[in-house]
This record gives sequence, structure tokens and C-alpha cells, in this order.
Amino acid sequence: MKKNNIGYLLREGVRGVFLHGFMSFAAIWVTVACLLIMGTFGLVLYNLNEMIVDLEQENEVLVYIDDSYSEAEAKSVGSQINMITNVHNAEFISKEEALERFVEEQQDEDIFAGLEASTFRDRFAVSMEDNSLMKQTCEEIRRIEGVAEVTAHYEISEGFQNIQKILNIASAIIITVLFVVSMLIISNTVKLAMYDRKEEIAIMKMVGATNGFIRWPFVVEGFILGFAASVLAFFLQWGLYNFLEIQIASVDTLQLISLVPFVEVIELVAICYAVVGFVVGVFGSLLSIRKFLKV
Repeated sequence: MKKNNIGYLLREGVRGVFLHGFMSFAAIWVTVACLLIMGTFGLVLYNLNEMIVDLEQENEVLVYIDDSYSEAEAKSVGSQINMITNVHNAEFISKEEALERFVEEQQDEDIFAGLEASTFRDRFAVSMEDNSLMKQTCEEIRRIEGVAEVTAHYEISEGFQNIQKILNIASAIIITVLFVVSMLIISNTVKLAMYDRKEEIAIMKMVGATNGFIRWPFVVEGFILGFAASVLAFFLQWGLYNFLEIQIASVDTLQLISLVPFVEVIELVAICYAVVGFVVGVFGSLLSIRKFLKV
């Protein structure tokens, strides 16, 4: 394609945006709203997943060692536990440490003041890489020589997994719906521009203009609308996220809710917004122009 043709197509695309100023303005801001809802929901899901991962790490499996094993022998069992594929970490807890933790957790520590460490067993607090494989991993641990008992809360692990599945399904539905709505908005905006210029398109077709030559200005127009919406949505999302982070930090004195800093997800958000803006703008235009080229 010649340079003067490229310049013409770009000028026509930009002219189309300003020619339908109100509709372009409306399309950009409605698309911004859709992108913000998609982005906010996605970031909420991301933070919830991070919180669930942290909680899953706290859902430890306790592995009790045979009473006949000395502390040194009990520690050696830990190396075998750590060799299991799905084991993230196996922390050794001696009888003395187990006693101290037990007494600290009681409301009236004086009652257990005379309790001896020999009452307890050496143990390991084991965290998993993937809690969905907890049952299989616990079976492997039980087969290790020296392991007397394994205590695991499978129902908690399964609860976390069910929550993640529900969130993933809900987010996929909402994001898909909003994506389609954004594309239809851009498509209808470009379609209105084509109604005003359908006679011009017909004349261009009759004098031999190719479909590509006619199509590209509208694609450029859609691209500009999608790009403008994605840039605006990105910076608004950034500001909104930081504002919410500050507000939550000011009221959540117990630090029950922790948000991932936006700088950690800034590249992911920017790429997603850029891709969605491009797809919504370009493909929305291509969808709307098809029937006008059948002259």
C-alpha cells in the first residue's frame, strides 16, 4: 500500500471519529465503563485467588512421628516427606515446641503448667503445592516408615477449591458478556457512520475501489475508539485501585483484607486492556462493515 494511500486512510479514520463526535464520545465512555467493570471484577478475582492461596498454605497437614523414634530419627523422616512431589514444606515441631504451642493456645495456661513434653509426639507441619492433591499426598506420607498418623482437613481444602471454581465461572460469564456488549457498541457506532456514507461507498465501489480501500478507514476509526477507551480505562482503573487500597488500609486495622499492589499487576492489566481495546475496536468495525460492501 502506497504512503499517500496510508495517509488518506488514516485521515479518513480520524475524520470519522470527529464527524460523529457525540456517538464517538458515547461509544468511548460506554466502552470505558465496560472495561472498568471487567477490570475491577478481574482484579477482585485475582486478589481473592491470592487470599485463598495464602489461606490454603495455612491449611497445614500434621504428620505425627512414631513415639519410639528419637528426635534425630524423627527429623530424618522429614527429608523423605520433602521428597514427595506435592509437598511445599515440612516444618519439624519437637515435643517441647508442641507443648509450648498447646499451652499458649489455652485460655488458662496454669491448668497445663505441669504437663510434660513426653505427652506429645514429634511432628511435621506440612504445606502443599496443590491442595487439590491433598488426599493423594497424605496417602504417600502415610506409607513412609516412622509416620504414625496424618491429620488433614480435607473439607477446608475442598471448600477453597469450590469457591475458586464458582469465582472462575462467574467471572468468565460476566467478562464475556461485557466484552460482547463493548464490541456491539463500537460496531453500532461505526455502522451509523456507514449509513451516512453508504452512497459514497456505493460510488467508490462502482468506480473500482477495492473492499480493502473502503474498509480500512472504518477499521482505523474503530481502532481509535477502542484504543482511546482502553487508555482511559487503564488510568482510571489505576487510580480507582489505589484509592480503594488506601481506603481499605485505613479501615482494616486488623489487616484481614490485603490487596496485591497495583505495580505487581500493572503489566497484566495494561496488556489485557490493550488487547481488548484492539479487538473490540477493530473487529467491531469489521463486523459492521460487511453488509455495506455488498453493493
